[in-house]
Amino acid sequence: MGSRHEKLQLWGGIECTVNRVESNYFDQLQFSGHHERLSDLELIAQMGLRVLRYPVIWERAESQGCIDFGWSDQRLARLRELGIEPVVGLVHHGSGPSHTSLVSSCFAQKLSAFAEQVARRYPWLERFTPVNEPLTTARFSGLYGHWYPHGRDDRTFVRALLTQCMGIALSMQAIRRVNPQAQLIQTEDMGFTRSTAGLRYQAEFENERRWLSLDLLAGNVTRKHPLHDYLISAGATERELGFFLEHPCPPDVIGINYYVTSERFLDNRVHAYPPAMVGGNHRHRYVDVEAVRVCAEGLLGPAPLLKAAHQRYRRPVVISEAHLGCSVLQQASWIAYLWRAALDARGQGVEVQAVTAWALLGSHGWDRLVTEPNGSYEPGALSLVSGTPQPTALAIFLQQLAQGDLADTEPGWWTTPERLCYEPHRSGSKAA
Repeated sequence: MGSRHEKLQLWGGIECTVNRVESNYFDQLQFSGHHERLSDLELIAQMGLRVLRYPVIWERAESQGCIDFGWSDQRLARLRELGIEPVVGLVHHGSGPSHTSLVSSCFAQKLSAFAEQVARRYPWLERFTPVNEPLTTARFSGLYGHWYPHGRDDRTFVRALLTQCMGIALSMQAIRRVNPQAQLIQTEDMGFTRSTAGLRYQAEFENERRWLSLDLLAGNVTRKHPLHDYLISAGATERELGFFLEHPCPPDVIGINYYVTSERFLDNRVHAYPPAMVGGNHRHRYVDVEAVRVCAEGLLGPAPLLKAAHQRYRRPVVISEAHLGCSVLQQASWIAYLWRAALDARGQGVEVQAVTAWALLGSHGWDRLVTEPNGSYEPGALSLVSGTPQPTALAIFLQQLAQGDLADTEPGWWTTPERLCYEPHRSGSKAA
């Protein structure tokens, strides 16, 4: 399993979201052209990366009830030749092929059947992420209405969350029937919410809710769980919650996806913001804003979040997505910031195994939350601006980091006074 005394590893990842908006599927591998280019893997290997989060996406492999592994056969074979170990993802912000969805009772069983086919075809695979960020996907699909099935209520959110977590548990059962040693690398966006005094109740709820997917998988959602009654009131049944108690599927490694937008601030000083930003709940009107833009103390950073996850579940942790939508030089500064935070957490006794440079080929449309075609392109370690992948300054930085050399970087904008866009608030919170 590893130890904090082992060297901190640098992993990589390719943005591989296949999400659904109404009847349209948005495929990042098509957007980036990686679908057509096997040679991208050689460029990644040249950076010195030896572990890569890599897709065998259900929606891409299955069409009209037929499974085609031809694309994956070629890519996974090439990764083996290059000495790169894949952490295979099966669903990435998706809802499955058109014959199922996040609110369908057949999703979990169908995903597990697909997972078993993957495991039997590639019995040498050892690390899996059947569903990436189930809580985040449930929020975007069930609470905010961005992705299919476009729900905007607690019942749809809870149904989507239970469906995905059930799919993860059943998929790992199926995979382990083929390879009993297979590991679950479970990823989740893990931020922290602060607030003005009058909204502390909402911040406390959201800080408890962020653990729900991991708590379900770990078999921790008993009747004493702080959100048990919330889940029941939103449509979960005792039988469904009991499944996770009877069939716990705790992650072997917990992946923390940490973004500059992951830390939030709930502010009831609505006069300080544009009217379009104002929302709220059934009790108060407020603004949900990036903490970095309003909190005088700045970001808590990933170190306390890694420590909190490690202490809660007693499992190794990794930063499973490190990415900043900015210039490639600022992206290097962001990864350096997270790398130092991981080392800091290790110094506090946290078993942090790796930091993952995400979106090596860049990403498309996240400025619009992948809800529309033709979104902006953000380059990564490789830039596609010219039409073919070209290494950027970030690729050079990563190559040095993979060799153990943390190069100097420019100051990150998130540390400067210019980061503040609204009337600053001093909360004094350091807990995560």
